[in-house]
Amino acid sequence: MKVLLVYPRIPETFWSFKHALKFTSRKTAFPPLGLLTVAAMLPSEWEKKLVDMNAAKLRDRDLQWADYVFISAMVVQQDSAQEVVSRCRAFSTKVVAGGPMYRTGYEDVGFDDVDHIIMGEAENILPQFLQDLENGCAAHIYSSDERPDIAVSPVPLWSLVDTGNYQMMSLQYSRGCPYNCEFCDIVIMNGHVPRTKSREQIAAELSVLYDHGWRGNVFFTDDNFIGNKKKLKAEILPAIIEWNRERKYPFSFFTEASVNLADDEDLMQLMVDAGFDMVFVGIESPNEESLVECNKMTNTGRDLIESVKTIQRHGMQVQGGFIVGFDGDPLSIFRSQIDFIQKSGIVTAMVGVLMAPPGTPLYKRLEAEGRLHPGGSGNNTDGSTNIVPKMGLEKLTAGYKQVVSTIYSPRYYYERVRTFLMEYRPSGIRRGNYSPRYIRALFRCMWTVGVKQRGRSDFWKGFAWTVRHKPRCFPLFISFAVQGYHYQMVAEHAGVE
Repeated sequence: MKVLLVYPRIPETFWSFKHALKFTSRKTAFPPLGLLTVAAMLPSEWEKKLVDMNAAKLRDRDLQWADYVFISAMVVQQDSAQEVVSRCRAFSTKVVAGGPMYRTGYEDVGFDDVDHIIMGEAENILPQFLQDLENGCAAHIYSSDERPDIAVSPVPLWSLVDTGNYQMMSLQYSRGCPYNCEFCDIVIMNGHVPRTKSREQIAAELSVLYDHGWRGNVFFTDDNFIGNKKKLKAEILPAIIEWNRERKYPFSFFTEASVNLADDEDLMQLMVDAGFDMVFVGIESPNEESLVECNKMTNTGRDLIESVKTIQRHGMQVQGGFIVGFDGDPLSIFRSQIDFIQKSGIVTAMVGVLMAPPGTPLYKRLEAEGRLHPGGSGNNTDGSTNIVPKMGLEKLTAGYKQVVSTIYSPRYYYERVRTFLMEYRPSGIRRGNYSPRYIRALFRCMWTVGVKQRGRSDFWKGFAWTVRHKPRCFPLFISFAVQGYHYQMVAEHAGVE
């Protein structure tokens, strides 16, 4: 069997880093971890190729070579995924599709054009499909409500990609989240009870990346990395600390966690000792009523800004997710979001309009109230939504544009960088930041952001302040400048400037 695994194009989004990648000569931000894991589950005797359309062109001869094309896609990739399916049909090449886009509620994205759909987690569905395929009786849709033990999940088949194309590598330790936010579909896909890999698995996956020559950032893609704190503190983080120390810290780590990370001093210190220097936290809203409405109870009854600063002071940059459009949002919410983001020093603040993914409690509630309409691209920067907001769509759209255009204007952005750096206490671990790639990025940044781009005076003020007051954080400042350029360009292209 000849199998071509295809990862469709991701459009320009907040997390695509399209405009930042030109500084570092990388082709795309993250590798297709799901497809690489599925590739490792397929029979070893099969011939396998992988095309990440964000890093390479999908050629007709690739499609003609394959007996089957396996596609994994998120909703934001739907246009590219449908294009790939159409090209496969033109060559009569069969298609197997999976990922978040191919599940209940998204049938309108072209289920009928796909030969076989793996609706759910591959570990417990793929074996049955492969058996049926061998017996010549493969069905159209395979699904399962069972949550597989990911301790049996194989090491991703990294030999299928050129790691040099990517800004960051990916690894998954757990699936599932113990919380139940009204708008979130994570628990629908992965459940409430976090399922975890063993310390041996994590060490093995890190070693494979290391042996493939990777040095740099590794993203733990977990829904909530601290969902099982006990195992994390007793087994996983000590194992990562040992692995990273023995190799003189070739990796730094980034992950997603709930804000109650700030309540656990030991956990924060273990994460920093292991090499974690960045964490994404779902803040959502500074408005308590909106947090209660969406059942984001971990964020209520606390000083959110102080929680953020606590994590920053331990040596981890906090990236934040924010949402506008809750029923409980007053018209002042847009100014409140801006003020919160600025005071918190969250440099990377992803602000989106509330969406109701199919199957979520929010979707069911708004469907009963007759407040859903077609829409919502899955893009976190275009301001689209499928809900009818109480404040009115026109006011919500205008307010959203106000927030994004303000926080990513150069003056506000570099003010936030300074606020963060004043609070931030980097770990004592020294990492090699001054590689030839970094030096090239530095000079490109100085020319593009410091000479050609509007707001260059704000860049140079931040540059000089960092050199004088926080010289050890200078590489981080340059990273912020490059990322800020991307965010500003995305905002402009989305029509919010």
